[in-house]
Amino acid sequence: MYRNRNGLLLVVSGPSGVGKGTVCKALLERLETMRISISATTRPRRVNEIDGVNYFFKTQEEFEAMIEHGEFLEYMQVFGLNYYGTPKAYVEEERRNGHDILLEIDVKGAMKVKEVCPDAVTVFIAPPTMSDLKTRLYGRGTENEAAIERRYKEAFAEIQYLPKYDYVVVNDIVDRAAKNICDIIEAEKSSIKRNSELIAKYSEEMNEQ
Repeated sequence: MYRNRNGLLLVVSGPSGVGKGTVCKALLERLETMRISISATTRPRRVNEIDGVNYFFKTQEEFEAMIEHGEFLEYMQVFGLNYYGTPKAYVEEERRNGHDILLEIDVKGAMKVKEVCPDAVTVFIAPPTMSDLKTRLYGRGTENEAAIERRYKEAFAEIQYLPKYDYVVVNDIVDRAAKNICDIIEAEKSSIKRNSELIAKYSEEMNEQ
């Protein structure tokens, strides 16, 4: 079957506790062509980390030079200290090689990526209900009540971005959510807008008749 050889950039967001990481892990297990995006950072490299595998480790001067030259799809500075960002060059090269790139990121970062890369496919992972999300946050047992309530409040703010996304997937069952995203990817790869080469090929063949 003919397929546009360029990979997709899949941007996944959702509130804390919704199970984004679990769904993304299931997605990576299902799709051999999917690669997780590697971020650049200025934070110190840990003993077991490998440059170009876990992160692209940069000095602050290197990172800020990349910002100045417009080399990031998105970036942020955490607590005014370390920078984190998604390098354009890495994503573009992987896509040219036919790999789909998965970028799990917050809603503000996702909107920045959409501005820079309009053909990115954005998916919002949502809980079945907000009360269900709150139950999941408490069920993790990793934070105190004040922190959980803060995350729950943040979740309502993040939900406001939902209409700006291309798709919404409810994570009630992880495997089903992962399958739904696989279906989205398949549909996007079959879309007319992503198959201009095929249309041009048909036009060329018609002109030869």
